[in-house]
Amino acid sequence: MKQAVMPAPGKIEFRNVGQPTCQDDEVLVQIKRIGVCGSDIHVYHGQHPYTTYPVVQGHEVSGTLAQIGNAVKSFTLGEQVVFMPQITCGECYPCRQGMYHICDNLKVMGFQTGGAAQDYFPVKANMVLKMPDAISLDHAAMIEPISVAVHALSRVGSVQGRKVLVLGAGTIGNLVAQTARALGAARVMITDVSEYKLDKARRCGLDCAINSQQENLTDAIIQHLGPDKADVILECVGVEETITQAIANARKGTPIVVVGVFGKKPPVDLAMVQNNELSLIGTLMYQRADYECAIDLVARHAIQLDELITHRFPFEAYLEAYQVIEASQGKYLKVMIELD
Repeated sequence: MKQAVMPAPGKIEFRNVGQPTCQDDEVLVQIKRIGVCGSDIHVYHGQHPYTTYPVVQGHEVSGTLAQIGNAVKSFTLGEQVVFMPQITCGECYPCRQGMYHICDNLKVMGFQTGGAAQDYFPVKANMVLKMPDAISLDHAAMIEPISVAVHALSRVGSVQGRKVLVLGAGTIGNLVAQTARALGAARVMITDVSEYKLDKARRCGLDCAINSQQENLTDAIIQHLGPDKADVILECVGVEETITQAIANARKGTPIVVVGVFGKKPPVDLAMVQNNELSLIGTLMYQRADYECAIDLVARHAIQLDELITHRFPFEAYLEAYQVIEASQGKYLKVMIELD
């Protein structure tokens, strides 16, 4: 079978390797779709802080079951599935407390261990979730980033009836904003400096989409969210400018969820965090309940996904996908790799 390997930043090689079989507690997934995410792009540029090379990418994945382990009773051959790309130890303090998604020894497929950029991929059955027949392979491959959004919002409890400010209208920011709306937020405002991404947000029904380069952000927040500003802020870019905006525009006591992956360590105004009793809250990945919620949202058509898939490439053009991303000047959202 073919396997795409990144031996070093900026390079992808295809290797012919033996097709794996699954252990008794595993299933073998025939990979159909792989989504390229912002963290993958960090790896491509050699800027991901927790990835070494060579690495096989692929963690936003959908596929069908090609083989089922002898001890697995809950699946049927040919079923469409997704899987959680986490390998955890089950023994550390976070795991023992049910926080396995932040396991002390966490390995994420496509980063610290091999990912699914190959024709067939074995996965522990307890990490696999069935997909409703009505959900397409494309949409199934986006369950992983939607789960990121679900978990990020869960870090502040319920957003029902609350005003939510999302900084960054890339794929994750868009999905965070759409998920907040789907989960009952009273008002959702999303910002970016790219009119392309803001137009995509509006096409997804996020009408309060503000260009923070063209409008005064503080004035826009008060205009659209009221004088009490946002109840919750989510930073979804991972750069100094947006975390600075979050802190500067938070009312006193506001939780700020840090969703973006920071390639460079930013200076943070901790004096304002301290003086205004702000809460900086990290979020990493997801748990099974987040996946289940994401699947339900997609099945109910509560999130619009077709507008987010901007480019498609066959598996053999994996490197070209990254080259197009680099040349696009930011005019892309979800890039999908197709294996069928």
